[in-house]
Amino acid sequence: MGSAAVAGGANSATASARASPAVASAASAKSKTTQVQSNGHHPTNSHVPLSAMTSLPLELSSVERRGQPTAVKEPVIKKSRPYGLGEAPTYCPTEEEWKDPFEYIRKITPEAQEYGLCKIIPPDSWNPDFAIETEKFHFRTRKQELNSVEGSTRASISYLDALSKFHKQQGNNLHRLPYVDKKPLDLYRLKKAVESRGGFNKVCKQKKWAEIGRDLGYSGKIMSSLSTSLKNSYQKWLCPYEEYLRLAKPGVHQQLELENGGPYTPSPGGTPLKRSNANSPSSIRPDAPDSPTRNASDALQSNINGPKNEPDHDTAMTDVPPPAPKPASSGFKAINSGGFTAVNSGFTSVNKPNQFEAAGTPNKASGSPLTSAKNTPECRPSGLGPANALKRQKSCDSIDSAKKDTTSGKDEAESANNRRSKRLKKEPVPTVAGSHMSLFRPSATRARRDESSAPGERCESCGKAGEGGPLISCESCDLAYHGSCLDPPLKHKPDTEWNCHRCLVGDGQYGFEDGGLYSLRQFQQKAADFKQGYFEKKMPFDPVLNCHRPVTEEDVETEFWRLVTDIEETVEVEYGADIHCTTHGSGFPTIEKHPNNPYSTDPWNLNLLPLHPDSLFRHIKSDISGMTVPWVYVGMIFSTFCWHNEDHYAYSANYQHFGATKTWYGIPGADAEKFEAAMRDAVPELFETQPDLLFQLVTLLTPEQLKKAGVRVYALDQRAGQFVITFPQAYHAGFNHGFNCNEAVNFAPFDWEPFGLSGVDRLRDFRRQPCFSHDELLWTAAEGTTTNALTIQTAKWLAPALEKIHTRELDARADFVTKHLESQPHTCTLSGAEESNCPLAFEVEDRDVPEDEYLCFFCKAFTYLSRFKCLKSGKVLCLGHAGHQQCCDLTEQQRLYGEKHVLFYRKADDVIQATFAKVLEKARTPEVWEEKYERLLDDEATPALKSLRAMLHEGERIPYELPSLPLLREFVDRCNDWVEEATFYTLRKQQNRRKSDKASTARKNSLAHDPKERDTRDASNIYRLLREAEHIGFDCPEITQLRERADGIEAFQKNAAKTLQHLHTATSETIEELLEEGRSFNVDLPEVERLSRVLDQLRWNDKARESRAVMLTLNEVRELVEEGRKLDIPPYNDHLVHYRDQMMLGQQWEAKARELIGAETVHYAQLEALSSQVVSNSLPVAAETLAAVDAILHKQREAHRQIMDLTERCRHPIPSHRPKYSEVVEVMRKLEDLNTKPNGTLDLEREQRRHEDWMREGKKLFGKTNAPLHILKSHMEYVLERNMDCFDIVNDKPRMPAEPASREASPDGEGKERTRWNDPRFREVFCICRRQEAGMMIECELCHEWYHGKCLKIARGKVKEEDKYTCPICDWRRKIPRDAARPKLEDLVAWAEKIPDLPFRPEEEELLHKIIENGQEFRNHIAAFCNPLVSTKSEADTQRFYLRKIEGAEILLSYETNFFRQELHKWCPVAPQPPPLLEVSKSTRKPRPTKLQKLLAQFGVDEIDKLPEPERTKAISLRKKQQNAEAAAAAAAHAAATSGSGSGANVSPAAFGPSLYGHTPHHASPTPPGTSQGPLGRVGGSRQSTGSSHDAMDIDNGPTLHPGLLLPNGTPGPQLVQNNSGISLEERLLSGQEEGLNLQDPAERSRALEILQRTELGRRRAEEIFGPAVWNREPGFRNTPTAAGAGPHDARAVDRMFEDLTNQNDDDRRPQDPLEGFVPTAESLENERNGMDALLDGE
Repeated sequence: MGSAAVAGGANSATASARASPAVASAASAKSKTTQVQSNGHHPTNSHVPLSAMTSLPLELSSVERRGQPTAVKEPVIKKSRPYGLGEAPTYCPTEEEWKDPFEYIRKITPEAQEYGLCKIIPPDSWNPDFAIETEKFHFRTRKQELNSVEGSTRASISYLDALSKFHKQQGNNLHRLPYVDKKPLDLYRLKKAVESRGGFNKVCKQKKWAEIGRDLGYSGKIMSSLSTSLKNSYQKWLCPYEEYLRLAKPGVHQQLELENGGPYTPSPGGTPLKRSNANSPSSIRPDAPDSPTRNASDALQSNINGPKNEPDHDTAMTDVPPPAPKPASSGFKAINSGGFTAVNSGFTSVNKPNQFEAAGTPNKASGSPLTSAKNTPECRPSGLGPANALKRQKSCDSIDSAKKDTTSGKDEAESANNRRSKRLKKEPVPTVAGSHMSLFRPSATRARRDESSAPGERCESCGKAGEGGPLISCESCDLAYHGSCLDPPLKHKPDTEWNCHRCLVGDGQYGFEDGGLYSLRQFQQKAADFKQGYFEKKMPFDPVLNCHRPVTEEDVETEFWRLVTDIEETVEVEYGADIHCTTHGSGFPTIEKHPNNPYSTDPWNLNLLPLHPDSLFRHIKSDISGMTVPWVYVGMIFSTFCWHNEDHYAYSANYQHFGATKTWYGIPGADAEKFEAAMRDAVPELFETQPDLLFQLVTLLTPEQLKKAGVRVYALDQRAGQFVITFPQAYHAGFNHGFNCNEAVNFAPFDWEPFGLSGVDRLRDFRRQPCFSHDELLWTAAEGTTTNALTIQTAKWLAPALEKIHTRELDARADFVTKHLESQPHTCTLSGAEESNCPLAFEVEDRDVPEDEYLCFFCKAFTYLSRFKCLKSGKVLCLGHAGHQQCCDLTEQQRLYGEKHVLFYRKADDVIQATFAKVLEKARTPEVWEEKYERLLDDEATPALKSLRAMLHEGERIPYELPSLPLLREFVDRCNDWVEEATFYTLRKQQNRRKSDKASTARKNSLAHDPKERDTRDASNIYRLLREAEHIGFDCPEITQLRERADGIEAFQKNAAKTLQHLHTATSETIEELLEEGRSFNVDLPEVERLSRVLDQLRWNDKARESRAVMLTLNEVRELVEEGRKLDIPPYNDHLVHYRDQMMLGQQWEAKARELIGAETVHYAQLEALSSQVVSNSLPVAAETLAAVDAILHKQREAHRQIMDLTERCRHPIPSHRPKYSEVVEVMRKLEDLNTKPNGTLDLEREQRRHEDWMREGKKLFGKTNAPLHILKSHMEYVLERNMDCFDIVNDKPRMPAEPASREASPDGEGKERTRWNDPRFREVFCICRRQEAGMMIECELCHEWYHGKCLKIARGKVKEEDKYTCPICDWRRKIPRDAARPKLEDLVAWAEKIPDLPFRPEEEELLHKIIENGQEFRNHIAAFCNPLVSTKSEADTQRFYLRKIEGAEILLSYETNFFRQELHKWCPVAPQPPPLLEVSKSTRKPRPTKLQKLLAQFGVDEIDKLPEPERTKAISLRKKQQNAEAAAAAAAHAAATSGSGSGANVSPAAFGPSLYGHTPHHASPTPPGTSQGPLGRVGGSRQSTGSSHDAMDIDNGPTLHPGLLLPNGTPGPQLVQNNSGISLEERLLSGQEEGLNLQDPAERSRALEILQRTELGRRRAEEIFGPAVWNREPGFRNTPTAAGAGPHDARAVDRMFEDLTNQNDDDRRPQDPLEGFVPTAESLENERNGMDALLDGE
């Protein structure tokens, strides 16, 4: 992928987690003991799973991110780069281009692939969130020593370290480099310089030492001295070691090849390994006579001890105890005294799960020795490791502990040599929830060893422990050997450090050590501290900024390459690389974790990019971590990824989520071979033992060296939010400028397949295991199992690839069958024989098997289609290596013959042939169509349009670009256009004549306005189309139809010309038939136009003739005349003349009617005359105007009818038959819409005024003089409701003073229902209102009755607990607040007696009767207590009780009030003076100011003359109106007084008994009850004592005394006066006193019925006198109750209105201001009579 699978860190053994970078000498000594991780965070082998760790989250605001204001503005143009490198291209796609990543990459590939890589900057709107949970994200790092990753530097360090060990083992310690000309001599460069000139002998002969000195940088004045020094140094230090290498290196290499399983096929040198048929390592035994190891040992011993004199190799070594271990030291000290330090063995991906089991090699039976997993190049703590024993030991120790710790091991380790994780095999491993993806892929097959013992416990040669004698341990690799097992044998244990041959020669193994375990926040801090500490003293001081100059990207890049190439200065950094997204999480949102995030389904999401519909990786059946599943990389400054190209030569995409810049270097894929050759030429030593060095991603080479070798190198800088794309086979490397986080994945467009096949072949050549089977991918694509179908796009790239596989597989099978048959003659089914005696088992097995079941154990290639399996060892081979490679102890001939072996075919030969044929057929679909198209054009000169359409339809269904399809589509579209236009003329529409006429009219209108339509209907187009069809060159049925239509038009034109010449004989039917035929051609012909006009004229005459008998409207006549004019009807035509006259008369009528309608005063007689003219003269008029006239007349007639009806009904002798007042008001309101009033309106208005005068009289009684008329009824409802509580004699009886039951709030607001007497939750009532406790209550100190503060207008804040209060009942001087006046009961009775004389039935009648009846009933109830003759002091409480009820009522019982007040003062005086007699009860509210008073107060003056001029005029008008109102009120009062005095009626209270209102009197005799019932009454009779069984306060059943017993002057005494003449007729009828009445007389009878029908009691009385059917017999009377008044008003609205109107003063008078010339209406009268006071008061 983009960032190579390398990582590093800056931690050393003694450095703290946040120390400055570890800068040390390359030769510094390392401790050999296992070190504890010093990163300060988590131990390397923590037993806590990574997923369970938590740390502080990373603050994303602290890192560079895309879209930040501080972000670098792209593009950034670098002025210069190290080594003069060119810039790779940068692309900025648009929003539209960004939608499809594969299409965009395909677009830029031709240019970008020439650079190997490119940068893509997404649009500004594309900015995905960072989806990793940073508090749970933990990762392991790898340590990187920068000068060790550079190839030349690493080769130099390794060589010098081995050289130091060699001389130390000889006893000559090379503590430091020799000095020449006062400068240290680089022995490695000296060795290379001598080698390049042919060797030591040749340089001496040719005397080239001076030349070598100049190359090494010496410029000594005496060159002979320099040459001598160089020669002596080479001869002393290098010649012995070079001679030793010449002898020992072949043996070591042979051992490496055996351990690897075979020779490295692309190795530059030949292999010393000889082929053997035995599966035994005896050929490398030390005692072999031709052992290269023995020869090298002999050479070494001869150099140490001189010539060998002791031939006995079997002499036992003296058994001595092993010496104490010494610190590992090479014995070599350079000028920096750090010592040459090599690197650890084996490269391990620390962020991958560990798996040490050999893949593809099952456990052998006894007899096959097993080697340890640590004896592999990945992690070998033996002499096979590089020279530094410490790092190898640390790596293997950490692996040991990781292997023992299963929890952390599974999470953190994986195969060493494989960069990619691989799919799961047989071992169960943890999987990610919701995914079928395994976490890792196992490593390639390696030899295994016994893991029961640790390194150094057993001999590496014989495998025994202490049985063979003491063990000698190698100081570098810690592996042990018996002295007798060595070559040559050692008799004594060396006293000094001893190194085995492998460590002295070197095996070239190199990798990165494990670093620490970090969270993102911890690693960010470490990276920041490292960068600051490293550069704080390196940057020059800036005098302008007064600080050190900031570090730039150029500074970092220059410093990086300096550190890489510096052999003396070692800087160690850490890199978190290859972090699995499956276990650690992806930086992109995923659909599993973030289903609602739009970026979780974005095509540029790296989790989805490999599975794009255009990606070949979607055909891989399972996910591959690192290729199809992204890896995450976390870097710090200088952390690097070395030169590499992608596995399988795939494309890669790398996205930087956040952080500092990452610099990339790229090499085009075309220069890959040049690059590889340059690497081999630069460091051949590394390639000797590791031909697959470039696969290990651990080596850098400077761009300078590459450019010298002719390799093109380009660079780019990647920043946060940017993509880097690498192309197939392109090598790339790079480093980080600081803390950053990247994510990378591979993908494969269609053009990748050839590169992928080359990549697999290259992996097979180097015996490297691929990440997936290329054959399986192609076969899956061919079968369409992953895409549901095989597409042409897939078949196009798949067909050539499948052809190669098809050919290669069939050839391989044929070759194997040939070798199989040649091994031993026999019959075999493989050769086609029906019967077989072949020992080789053969199976066709088309099923999925584990990968190790089809992985060749030798070349590590996948054998998907066929495999050769050994049943003895279980090893699997491909057909190319089947039989030749040793898989068991059988001979090659036996293996080829097939004994104990089985051959598996995944697909049979015919299946392979059929699949290839299917893919090839699919791929050739476009070509087949092209060939078919060419044949069609060649076979027919004028091809049929139907065939062309079929070809087009077939081509459009092919989802592939066809070269001829656009041309065919264009030709067919042209033919279709011709057919469409021709169809317009060939299609004959069958229409009836009416539709034809309408269509013709519409067509004429459209032709007049649309020139295009007119051109389309030109008849010449038919002939033009025929010519075009012949020119285009195709055939279709429409061409024949169009020719027939042209012939039909010519025939029609001849017939039409003949008809027009003889119009006098032509009929309408003939012309219509011709027209129908002409219009069916769908073209404009002049004959059609002329025939149409003639037909229209004939039809107009018919229409005009028929319309004479029909009454037409003015518009219809006008349209008829206009139509005749358009048709050129002659002016003398009778019909035209007639309708012109009619139109003139209709227009005159219309003008006169509109004039009358618009007049201010409507003249109904003229309108009536106009209306009659229309009918009598059949005038054509407008329907709207006639309807308006009729509506006015109808409204006038209806109004007159209603007025006459009301006038007649209001004079009905029976009041109940008269209309209600509300009906009159409604009719009068409707009359306002009429311009003039109908007859009888004035009479009705006069009656209305008379009725309203009666209502005003009632308003005055209640003190509502200034209120509107409608308020009277609502106030009377209030009065009745109040009186029902106060005059209640059933539930509210005299009682002793009571305390309130509770102090909780009770409903007292407006609109809330009060508790009635029948409420089961009844409680005591108090106060004058006789209602329950509510709000603030105050107690009278005398009577101890509780009163509502609201009723007495006592504010809560003015009452103190210690204050004493006397109620108005006990102290008459206290005034009771009243919002309105209280009329006397006598006045209400007098007002009610006027109802029969009213013209209309008042709405208030029923309420009035109820108020009077309720008051009279109460008066009768308390009459017994109003007799001064029987009143005593003991009744004071009762009198006070009834006085309280009377005072709370809304009507005045003056006699009772005065009597109780006088009596209470007599018995319980409080005031010094007796109370005055109360004759009236007025409102106590302050009167509202009038408009005039408000106006004066507004300006702060008291006289009108002081007002400003505009307001003064208004004030004078208001004063005049007020004076007129006062005068009118005075006149009305005088008239009322005169009427009252003239009547001579002195009505006593007794005259208004309950008998007047239908209640049966208590005494049938007119004798006063007080005289007739002497003993039972309270007049002089004995009264019951308080101790009797009857309560003295219970008076309901006691005798009643009428107040008439009191004398008029108030003197006590009976009044025995009875005068029937003072009783009204109604009272006499109701009381049964019919004497003196002649009820048989019709007039008298009618009068009596009129009176009795008013009330329910009266109607019952009439039925008793005249019989039950009296109402049916008498005309004009109905036995129906009086209609109820208007519905109740809204309670809250009535209450608000009542509160406003009760502020009026009873003494206010309504002024009258007569207006002259005013037209009276019902509303104007209402406003005049009822609204004057409101006008004065500003309402």
